Amino acid sequence: MKSFLAFLVAMGITVTLSDASCFTSDREPGWPYRGCMRDGKVYPLGYIERTEDCFQCHCHESGMECCSLSYNTISYNENECKLVFNKELCDYDVVQKDDPTKPCSFDYSRAG
Repeated sequence: MKSFLAFLVAMGITVTLSDASCFTSDREPGWPYRGCMRDGKVYPLGYIERTEDCFQCHCHESGMECCSLSYNTISYNENECKLVFNKELCDYDVVQKDDPTKPCSFDYSRAG
């Protein structure tokens, strides 16, 4: 119980400092496995450093808490550029529409 309380305090501090996108999901009644399901994959109980879709999670007996590892790009030149999600880096790349191999060379804004 003490470790769970410590986890909740740490998550509260992390969420406050990072402004990350977080969510909580409850376990389904009658769930037969010791773990949590996310996007069709069963994760073990405990800390999950990184899911396949770029979330950091904690799986426990009553459910799962996850926070996004990526920041959303909220302001960019939509006429010349587009967003491409980079799963390797868990981040959005702002690239030129005409040539997605080239990054856009202007300022853009991000939010967690």
